[in-house]
Amino acid sequence: MNRTKFSKEGSSTPKAIKSNATSQVYGQSQTDVYDWLTDLAMPANYDVCTIVEVKFKGSRKEFYSNPKRNALKNGELVVVAGNKGGYDVGHVSLTGELVRMQLKKKNVLAKHIFKKIYRRANAADATKWRLAKDFELDALQKARVLAKGLGLSMKLTDVDCQGDGTKATFYYTAAKRVDYRELIKHLFDAFGVRIEMLQIGMREEASRVGDIGPCGSYSCCHTWSSNFKTNTPFSLNSQSSLKRASNKFQCYIEDEMVHKDTVKSEY
Repeated sequence: MNRTKFSKEGSSTPKAIKSNATSQVYGQSQTDVYDWLTDLAMPANYDVCTIVEVKFKGSRKEFYSNPKRNALKNGELVVVAGNKGGYDVGHVSLTGELVRMQLKKKNVLAKHIFKKIYRRANAADATKWRLAKDFELDALQKARVLAKGLGLSMKLTDVDCQGDGTKATFYYTAAKRVDYRELIKHLFDAFGVRIEMLQIGMREEASRVGDIGPCGSYSCCHTWSSNFKTNTPFSLNSQSSLKRASNKFQCYIEDEMVHKDTVKSEY
C-alpha cells in the first residue's frame, strides 16, 4: 500500500478519502456520506427529492421533508421540527438523489416522514443554538454531581440540548436498570427545561464521545464502525488482547476474523 497518499494536513479526513460532508462540525463520524452526485447536472425532467438528511451532535442523523423545496447545500444550518415539540437546529448532511438511496438502504418510506425543515437558520437562531451548546458541559457536570448525591449507579456520558434551548437529553451507561425519576425532578428544578434520559451501551458511548485506541488512532466505534454486534466465542478465543478503552471486547474482532486469511495469503 502506498502510504504517501494519506495525509491529514489541514483536515481531519485523509486525502485518499474524499468528503464533502460536515465532519468538521462534530468531529469524525462513521455516518458521513460523500455526495458524489453534487457536481452532476440532472435532466430537465428530474423529480427533485424533497427529503433532506440533517446531522446533529453525536452522529445523530434524521430525515426531514423540505416542502418549500429550498435549494439547500451540505453544511448549511437549518431549523427543523424538534422531537416532541419545539424546534431543533442542525447541519444539512445530504440532499438530492443520494437521500433516496439512504431511504432505501434504511427501509424508510418518504411518505412516513412528517417532520419538516422550517427555514435556514438566521443570526438569532444560530446565536440561540450556540448558547444551548455552550450550556451542555455545565449541565453535564451538575447532573453528575446530582446523580452521585442520589446514590445512582450510572455514568452520565453526554448531554444534547435542543436548538431552542427547551429540552436536554442526557445519555448514560449503567450495568442494570436505574430509577432516575428523582434525578429528573432535580434536573428540571436546576435547569428549567424538559429532561429526557436515554441509556446507551459502552460502544455507543465510544461512538458518541470518542476515545483513542491502542493503535493511537480514534476508536473504530467513533470513526467507521457502525455495527455493534456481539462477538462470537470463537473469535474471542482466538484473541489474546481483547479489551479496548471502553472496557469491552474489541468490536472489530469479527471483521479481523473475516479478513485475516485473505491478508495472510498475500504474504
